[in-house]
Amino acid sequence: MTSMTHRDETYDPELPGRLLRTERDLLIPLLREADDSAYAVRTCCPGWTVRHVLAHCGAALMRVIERRFEEGVYSAESNDRDIAERADWSNSRVVDELERGMTEAGAVMVEFKGRLDGVALGEWVHAGDVREAWGLPGAYGGAGLPDALTLLGEYSRATSALALHADVDGRDEPLALGVPDGKRPPARYIGDAPTLIRLYTGRPLAGTRYELAGAKESELPIFD
Repeated sequence: MTSMTHRDETYDPELPGRLLRTERDLLIPLLREADDSAYAVRTCCPGWTVRHVLAHCGAALMRVIERRFEEGVYSAESNDRDIAERADWSNSRVVDELERGMTEAGAVMVEFKGRLDGVALGEWVHAGDVREAWGLPGAYGGAGLPDALTLLGEYSRATSALALHADVDGRDEPLALGVPDGKRPPARYIGDAPTLIRLYTGRPLAGTRYELAGAKESELPIFD
């Protein structure tokens, strides 16, 4: 778990839970209405279908609720084990677990004072992965985007990511990401918010338009 060593004094500890609940109210109805065949659609996550993504998300949030943080948690191997453990579950059971996780995990995250914020951001991004796989609008955007951008800023500082000033469409002030290292000026991004999310989470950029100066795309992702 990441320590929030560069935490903003104005940071709202309820933000991760609020982001999860906002996304829950939008995503869960879509999942309930989907045919079983939709769960077999491949996502941008290598080797994972929509079902795999949802199983991973539910398992990750249940670990938070149950406070199970054994060595190697959230590693690729741990994620694969979680998905395998749910292989014989119905799709509705997978969604049930995810809904519970998105409802209850936020209260536990408050207790950990920022150290689990990356989990909340990752869950929201995975919801975007599902939308994109299904060809739905709003991938990496929607009602949760303002909170997701705030969380992205916090998490990028917690992980001492490369400093970058983002001029995001629709925002009056630049979004400050990462931590200056004193060796190079902050990089600069100009473009929309969903594309910025894609850049920082290693999602596909086909069809996007943006300007990036002072950094390479490969320097920005904050998730392994």
